[in-house]
Amino acid sequence: MFDVKDSDFFDVEEEDFDTILASDISFRGNIRFKKPFMIRGTVTGAIDATSDLVVDTGAVVSAEISAFRVLVRGTVEGNITAKDVVFVTSSGSVTGDISSKQVVLEPGAHFSGKCTMTTGA
Repeated sequence: MFDVKDSDFFDVEEEDFDTILASDISFRGNIRFKKPFMIRGTVTGAIDATSDLVVDTGAVVSAEISAFRVLVRGTVEGNITAKDVVFVTSSGSVTGDISSKQVVLEPGAHFSGKCTMTTGA
């Protein structure tokens, strides 16, 4: 269909993550991490990462997000800043501004906000 650099990121499986916030967990506060992290539950606060973040299907995140790469399959309310790519799948929804080198919105994805494409530094 189309070629996205580092497409292996979009074929992620549960085994690829050291840490997964389960669907029955609600977290309020700030999260910082250095290894890939998957959210299946609910997060309210701020997320600051030097690695990859996956907001899985059914997850609800109300947070300012900063990460290397962000894959949104669930719902994000808040701004997303990614160093490399933000990818919103057809099941994903983002209400907030996106800033990244690459931004991909699959057909059917919901996005309401401002998009800023950054240059690689």
